[in-house]
Amino acid sequence: MKQVLQDLSKGITTLTESPSPSLSKGTLLVATTKSLVSVGTERMLVDFGRASYLQKARQQPEKVKMVLEKVQTDGLMTTVEAVRSKLAQPLPLGYCNVGVVSEVGKGVAGFQPGDRVASNGPHADIVKVPQNLCARIPDDVSDEQAAFTVVGSIGLQGIRLAQPTLGEAFVVTGVGLIGLLTVQLLRAHGCRVLAIDFDAAKLALAEQFGAETCNPAQGEDPVAAGLAFSRGNGVDGVIITASTKSNDPVTQAARMSRQRGRIILVGVTGLELNRADFYEKELSFQVSCSYGPGRYDPSYEEQGHDYPLGFVRWTEQRNFEAVLDMLASGQLNVEPLITHRFDFSDAPEAYRVLTGDRAALGILLEYDAPLEQRTVSSVTLNHEAHFDATKPVLGMVGAGNYASRVLIPAFKAAGAQLHTLVTAGGINGVIHGEKAGFAEASTDMTKLLANDTVNTLAIVTRHDTHANFVAQSLVAGKHVFVEKPLAITAEGLIEVEGAYRSALNNGKPLHLMVGFNRRFAPQVQKMKVLLSAIKEPKSFIMTMNAGAIPPEHWTQDPTIGGGRIIGEACHFIDLMRYLAGSEIVSVQVRRMSDNPGMAITEDKAAITLGFADGSFGTIHYLANGAASFSKERVEVFTAGRVLQLDNFRKLKGFGWPGFRKMNLWKQDKGQQACTAAFLSAISQGQPTPIPADETFEVARVSIEAAEALRAQ
Repeated sequence: MKQVLQDLSKGITTLTESPSPSLSKGTLLVATTKSLVSVGTERMLVDFGRASYLQKARQQPEKVKMVLEKVQTDGLMTTVEAVRSKLAQPLPLGYCNVGVVSEVGKGVAGFQPGDRVASNGPHADIVKVPQNLCARIPDDVSDEQAAFTVVGSIGLQGIRLAQPTLGEAFVVTGVGLIGLLTVQLLRAHGCRVLAIDFDAAKLALAEQFGAETCNPAQGEDPVAAGLAFSRGNGVDGVIITASTKSNDPVTQAARMSRQRGRIILVGVTGLELNRADFYEKELSFQVSCSYGPGRYDPSYEEQGHDYPLGFVRWTEQRNFEAVLDMLASGQLNVEPLITHRFDFSDAPEAYRVLTGDRAALGILLEYDAPLEQRTVSSVTLNHEAHFDATKPVLGMVGAGNYASRVLIPAFKAAGAQLHTLVTAGGINGVIHGEKAGFAEASTDMTKLLANDTVNTLAIVTRHDTHANFVAQSLVAGKHVFVEKPLAITAEGLIEVEGAYRSALNNGKPLHLMVGFNRRFAPQVQKMKVLLSAIKEPKSFIMTMNAGAIPPEHWTQDPTIGGGRIIGEACHFIDLMRYLAGSEIVSVQVRRMSDNPGMAITEDKAAITLGFADGSFGTIHYLANGAASFSKERVEVFTAGRVLQLDNFRKLKGFGWPGFRKMNLWKQDKGQQACTAAFLSAISQGQPTPIPADETFEVARVSIEAAEALRAQ
């Protein structure tokens, strides 16, 4: 299948071949028939991609601040690499999709194959969308009309926040695509509407839809026009659908509004507000969030939990349905808004029109490729690839941020033969697989497991999938490298350990290693050498200034991410186990007390480990610190000596004969050395770099610590 991507680094818009996405629980696969280019949002993204680095920085000052904070903690080069990597990841374009359901996932209700649906899927031959972000299209609404559903819902949500009533006077500032739809929806509410824009052609359309108009480009004063339109009373409400850096739309809205008028920002404007404009009239100002309630809520969008209609009348999905009903009744007319039509194969030309013709409104992409040509589970990226089966031939599952930015380059640098990159969505596999030199991108895990050429797998997916994927891989006879954690439940750990022991008992010793890279960091290796000469017990203090993550983030969900202790603090449990060189014999925990202002307390905790040789140590995992403070710090006290490692950049020795410091010009957490050691063990027939018993021990302790914290 094909999909439209925008390169944010080079500014190029491409039509890329990729595997079709794989079906998952709560989702639909939809074969696209039409999609609409959102001229405002997508033009902004294309223009951003074409801007220089300096221009990009000026457009996102809040991101610049984050970058400067990262420089302070992680160093300049590490930060530069992270920024370049982020910009180098092409972005899928589009969110106004219409098509026919081809497959329905488990748990989906109300949809079946053959249904025509509108969704927020991207510009692609096949899209995978959650059930709550789809709506069935009425029979008397064409695919072209339905393509306007999502942009119409954006305008509708702004209107719902404004709560218009019959006969009120409303202003729509900025009558692009969303603005013109908003004009019609307000008219359908029984409101009088004044449209303000600098484009005479767009204002002519607004007049066609029943609005009065004001054109500042012709010297007309928006405030005076608004007051005259409201018969001197001041308008009841203003919906701003313009996109501009100027503060004028908000200022003008305040000055033309009546007392206690409502101003809703749907577009993007400057927000330097004059308090007096709002204070004297007690105006309300609100920013509208996309399509409606449910937006950015993982429980609603990803897990399919709908809000009860009696308590939340209008959700994203129900707004979609309302727009479709308006299209069916003829109260919403989108035909005059269609300015261009392109075959999907000519999508790059559509984007040249988008950026070159500022008068463009409704740009439709039309899809006519046969379904069998679209539905492919794998795409060849390198036809010249050859593999030596006596050495590690790698298949990787997952290509998220960490995998693409860190692990894939690390495996490549270590000399891995890169065979297949499997992802659920398909497009990430192509983006990162092509860049790294993989032979194939795929969405078929079963095919990868059955591939005899691939003898080694790297699992870098969401945490709840790790145990099952690792067990399947071991049963299939593959060596396995899995990004932490190994498992998020005791049952999952038992499954993995059983598969590993079974392979061992059947005379097929396999390498199983968790990506505990910190023990391979050069400064940690130096610490290990120094500590190995000391026979006395050791005391450890390890601090992880982890930073806050929203409670709704998947890593905080015990059933998906396992929580941050299992998912992240396990790194330091392993590191302490490695430096102590002794079995963990006791685990004690303490978390921050429950506080009404803290939705999550588990990620503000202390874990104290006792070791068989008398050593002990405490891990402080804290999500309530300052971002400017070091993210990770390790201190070891023993035999009248101290080692202090700060953020894997500066190592200091206190009281160590012949050792004072080991500083690095660039942060090194050991990722490359970790993957190189794993591959070398396979190639050379050496023991796994992290013994299996230690791997299972650390996993058990991590799960035990998390469960103990939750029980407090």
